[in-house]
Amino acid sequence: MFERIVVIGVGFMGGSFALACKEAFNCKIFGLDIKKESVDKAIELGVIDEGSLSIEDIRKFNPSLVVIATPVRAFESIALSLKELISPQCIVSDLGSVKGKLVYRMEELLGSRFVGGHPIAGTEKAGVENALRDLFKGKRFIVTPTPNTDPMAKEKIKRLWEGLGSIVEEMDPYLHDFVFGAVSHLPHAVAFALMETIERLSKEVNLFKYPGGGFKDFTRIAASDPIMWRDIFLENKEELIKAMEAFEDAMKELKALILERNPTKLEAYLFKASHRRRSLEDN
Repeated sequence: MFERIVVIGVGFMGGSFALACKEAFNCKIFGLDIKKESVDKAIELGVIDEGSLSIEDIRKFNPSLVVIATPVRAFESIALSLKELISPQCIVSDLGSVKGKLVYRMEELLGSRFVGGHPIAGTEKAGVENALRDLFKGKRFIVTPTPNTDPMAKEKIKRLWEGLGSIVEEMDPYLHDFVFGAVSHLPHAVAFALMETIERLSKEVNLFKYPGGGFKDFTRIAASDPIMWRDIFLENKEELIKAMEAFEDAMKELKALILERNPTKLEAYLFKASHRRRSLEDN
């Protein structure tokens, strides 16, 4: 497996990946971040063995694997610097939530050794101090190869994630963005928008004094890292906008049923949604 791994972006996801690898494979981890406090904290907590603020220091570490765990809009600039610093045998992968054209661009810069990946795991918390070593156990990991992906590199990445306890599944990069634009990016957009809605409705009374468990459960993900989600929304804007338009249509239909005051039709709408949600517990 990989004995020397570089993690670029030592936050919650990068830190969780580093902890999981150290536990599963007893490998050496080098962490790179733009924030000195993140690198220092990661070393203090034993998340990484070494760290730096300078990408040039990756050359001295001589990794067999580099994993990018930054906001996705930083990927291209990282790849431009990285390609001159690592050996031809070094594999590069990522933990990003957007694939599509980004995977093909990373291949242009790094060659067939780049293997796109997306762990379907996380929380609303940020920072390496919140990293979880068992975050990926029992969770899906989506690998997004293209016709250009080196087969050996892909298999090594799949075995890595299987070793971390993940359920590995292959998916076309563009299909990935459609799927997760709908089931991940849209829910986050709705949660952020709901918080803004309640803010706008709080002119006469502070509505944030009265939320119950349902509101807190629904909006938990609105506490997620704004920079990370800014990049996800912008990089997957086409699929996200499609999903938002479908959501708007569903809301318009619900609004019309309420205005129509037809209890039978309204109950049918709600029952269908309720039944579908309960069925998720069986998956």
